[in-house]
Amino acid sequence: MARRSEQRRAAAFALYQSEVTGRPLEDTLPRDASLFTRSLAYAAEDRQPELDEQIARHAQGWTLERIAPLEKAIMRTALIEMLHPDAVPADTPIPPEGAIEEAVESAKTFCGSDAPGFVNGVLGAALREVRDNARAK
Repeated sequence: MARRSEQRRAAAFALYQSEVTGRPLEDTLPRDASLFTRSLAYAAEDRQPELDEQIARHAQGWTLERIAPLEKAIMRTALIEMLHPDAVPADTPIPPEGAIEEAVESAKTFCGSDAPGFVNGVLGAALREVRDNARAK
């Protein structure tokens, strides 16, 4: 079985390919995709409006349309694990900071040079907002 980080990347790439090509997610997932990868990708697809609203709110100076599709896919997968850890099967959910770190690493490897800082900034702001709202309750 592939490492969780590889499974997260597979989910992000499937989401990216689906967005760019217009093909159904089922067609862009690897045939041997794990339950974790499939659950993560489908959860991100199902909650895309909510996730995109989070991305747009925290991407200061950027419209959602201007953000590269792969960066959006990476952030969507991280946000699912940050905001809805119960949406994916895992013995131990990844801590939000871990989800951010994995997203930043994927951005470093597969996106442009400005992407890691951008991804970190958006996801970090989303995490701060969630924690501030939790404290306010």
